[in-house]
Amino acid sequence: MQKDLSDYRKSYEKSELIENAIPENPLELFQKWFYEVEATDSMDEPNAMTIATHGLDGYPKSRVVLMKKFTYEGFIFYTNYNSEKGRAIEKNPAVCLSFFWPTLERQVIIKGKAEKIAENLSDGYFESRPRGSQLGALVSNQSEVVPSRAVLEQEMKKLEKKYEGKEIERPKNWGGYLVRPFSIEFWQGRPNRLHDRIRYTLQEDYNWKIERLAP
Repeated sequence: MQKDLSDYRKSYEKSELIENAIPENPLELFQKWFYEVEATDSMDEPNAMTIATHGLDGYPKSRVVLMKKFTYEGFIFYTNYNSEKGRAIEKNPAVCLSFFWPTLERQVIIKGKAEKIAENLSDGYFESRPRGSQLGALVSNQSEVVPSRAVLEQEMKKLEKKYEGKEIERPKNWGGYLVRPFSIEFWQGRPNRLHDRIRYTLQEDYNWKIERLAP
């Protein structure tokens, strides 16, 4: 099987990223970009991000998760702590997040360390989830081998019956992570592949160093 993609070409011309027009704090620029991609109404899930971890088998692994909150501290997402990614983070909390927003020809690449958020915060988010999603968190031993789809669906029906009319408590092995960034790179597509790449790096005094990278 073979397919040549050499002719897939596009000229990026929608925006620019210039040093004298950006804030000193990268979280402010991230917020601006995020609101702009939201305003385009052209992406189903602008909060979808790729998270890469150091796998327990020695290989890096990346997958898409949904960011549920961002603050000046960093970026929050939720998962099963016993999942493959959860166990990888437990062993090595160094992770990389990336956002790709093709509508605006932009990427954001974030290096940081992941840490569990407070249990009451995970409780609060879990309570806000649809009931089906709450039960799904109980059903799924995430990343474990299952015999079939039918097994999951049967377990779901059992739990629906068990919790009918009852509150569903958050399982202790499910909750949120906060990724505290130390490096955030903003990538803006430009013509002739001379893309704008601006990297913010956190310094010991908690100020951010701003540098332009060659495309």
